[in-house]
Amino acid sequence: MIRPTLLFLLLLLSTSIFAQIRDTITVFPKDSSVYIRTKGPMAYLNYGLGEDRLGGAKMGYLDSLVLLKVTGKYKDQYRVRLTNSLSAWIPQNLTKRDTLVKLPVQYLTTSWRVWGDERYDYISIPLTERLPYRSWQEISPSKIVVDLFGATANTNWVTQLRTAKEIKHVDYEQIADEQFRITIYLHHGQHWGYAIGYEGRRLVIRVSHQPEKLKLNSLTIAIDAGHGGTNLGAVGLRSKQLEKDLNLSIALHLKRELERKGATVLMTRTTDTLFNNSDRVVYFRKLKPDLLISIHNNAAGDTTKTRGTSTYYKHLGYRPLSQAVLERLLEMGLTEYGNVGRFNFALNSPIEYPNILVEGAFMSHPADEALLLQDDFRKKMAKQIRKGVNDWLKQVKRNK
Repeated sequence: MIRPTLLFLLLLLSTSIFAQIRDTITVFPKDSSVYIRTKGPMAYLNYGLGEDRLGGAKMGYLDSLVLLKVTGKYKDQYRVRLTNSLSAWIPQNLTKRDTLVKLPVQYLTTSWRVWGDERYDYISIPLTERLPYRSWQEISPSKIVVDLFGATANTNWVTQLRTAKEIKHVDYEQIADEQFRITIYLHHGQHWGYAIGYEGRRLVIRVSHQPEKLKLNSLTIAIDAGHGGTNLGAVGLRSKQLEKDLNLSIALHLKRELERKGATVLMTRTTDTLFNNSDRVVYFRKLKPDLLISIHNNAAGDTTKTRGTSTYYKHLGYRPLSQAVLERLLEMGLTEYGNVGRFNFALNSPIEYPNILVEGAFMSHPADEALLLQDDFRKKMAKQIRKGVNDWLKQVKRNK
């Protein structure tokens, strides 16, 4: 006869084992032919299965109808093969099955063309399939690097026209089997953004020119007032003031500050409306601003020590803007919470234009909260953000 205590332990152990089995990754056979294509405007790849309140660490966003081979599954995530030694994960709801795909022996690149128009430079690479890719920015010297997965080099010339204004020159390297690397060298030190997508099966990389006049009155600046509607954001420790309202107040003050200096301003919201973050990204992708500033205020569980102001960026080329704005905010006597890089926030994800997130102060700290409740303080904060943007433009001009 099994004692009750022992029976309980055995049941507990078996439940634990079952949970581990249930959570095991389903691995597909190497010769399986499960293929999917991305769908929608916001499909993305994650490095792994890690999660936090901002989602998993993203490798990058992809155009629609990009072909991916599935090698495994975990809950609602597909594991996809990029190369023999590199995989990524994609939510199942951002994909659709492709049962008709016919695979060639190799996906070969052909020769490219580089040219420019009044606002952008372009690189056009003909392919026979919409293959996955990732990209990143480098500085000193400034470069855009794009890895094209599944492709094998058969590029025997690259035609570069003098109409290209921002692209200094381009090069490629086959760094591994099915990993074709494109390197784009830029004329200017400051990154002004780029986009990657397909026109049919032709990969097109669009690189933004640096504006001719580095002044506020020559720029279109997007302002994002965080949260809104039923998305309340943080709540003030004592006042119970809603973050969404403080964000909007600062954003509207910033709008007036920038417009007084002649800038064209685009807003995600000017009233208390709900607008989800993915839609905000798509909205600005269409409008093509010169830069974006997202306004938020912070909160923490520690209500006695954690306080201060901070700025955030994801892409290295946009760090100088975040640093310049932080320097001006610190002139207000706020504690420095920091300049935070690689931040996995939706409004920091676009590569198309410089963008930063500003977390004004901590609503969970009594002293910070008291400052944020003052409209004069919020006006001053908007003015300091505007000064920071102007400082950054002067810095870019000096380094031109």
